[in-house]
Amino acid sequence: MQTRTLGRSGLEVSAIGLGCMGMSHGYGPAADRDTSIALLRSAVEAGVTFFDTAEAYGPFVNEELVGEALAPVRDQVVIATKFGFALDEASRTGVDSRPEHIREVAEASLTRLRTDVIDLFYQHRVDPAVPIEDVAGAVGELVAEGKVRHFGMSEAGAATIRRAHAVHPVTALQSEYSLWTRRPEDEVLPVLEELGIGFVPFSPLGRGFLTGAIDPAATFDEGDIRARNPRFQHDALESNQALVELVRGVGARRGASPAQVALAWLLAQKPWVVPIPGTRRADRLSENLGAADVRLDAADLRELDEAADRVGVVGARYPEAAEAMTGL
Repeated sequence: MQTRTLGRSGLEVSAIGLGCMGMSHGYGPAADRDTSIALLRSAVEAGVTFFDTAEAYGPFVNEELVGEALAPVRDQVVIATKFGFALDEASRTGVDSRPEHIREVAEASLTRLRTDVIDLFYQHRVDPAVPIEDVAGAVGELVAEGKVRHFGMSEAGAATIRRAHAVHPVTALQSEYSLWTRRPEDEVLPVLEELGIGFVPFSPLGRGFLTGAIDPAATFDEGDIRARNPRFQHDALESNQALVELVRGVGARRGASPAQVALAWLLAQKPWVVPIPGTRRADRLSENLGAADVRLDAADLRELDEAADRVGVVGARYPEAAEAMTGL
């Protein structure tokens, strides 16, 4: 597996990471625990060194899963987790980035992850009630104490990133980015390049849509976040199939699957972009990692960009309340 460095931080990770959320949260009932542990360990064997989790996934149980699976290889991997939500035992109840809460989350995450340091600690969502300078300062204290190595942010806007970075260096921003979610290109990516901050796209396969495995007749269980997502309603699914046909066509020429083309497109954007596709399946893991070997030339990239602009995307990426929590 090739490696990449997130911005100018010196944090080196595999070119493709593994998003672990879906093993425990967001896509219906949790996957079988033993199967998930085996998948995580097989990812390490395949060269993945970058694993993404959060206290909010479950909540709490995804960190426990990742901690157990990676404990035998802890010195070989980079684990990213997140703070910033107020949680009860069953769900999120709001946002909370008060400095004292950040410290509480860090201590609890260290225990669940079975480690003495968090490699990358993201603010999951910006808390409008807490100045971002206070957030960055609180994480900076954890870095100084050796409990955290790097500070990250998720779904933050350009101005907020600048303010945080002025207090403590931001190593990486995590936001949704793919051929069907390109909003970060407008303001965020230029700021990241200017400041030397890495970019970690989550949902790089459009929550599974860009794999070509979801047809217009698809239905989703109540526990699946896509059941409430405007882009996954039937009319939108039918209209958005044109984007899948686009990546399928390029893949046919390159001997690659639609998912591999979508990931290769992301890898071609900047050398400091590291997507983190998630999966519960060993065959999908292997397919996703194979994208690192897919080479798209300038003509391929131009075709994808121009055709994606022409085709467009039907439906918002989040329900209104969830979109309001982002800074993009």
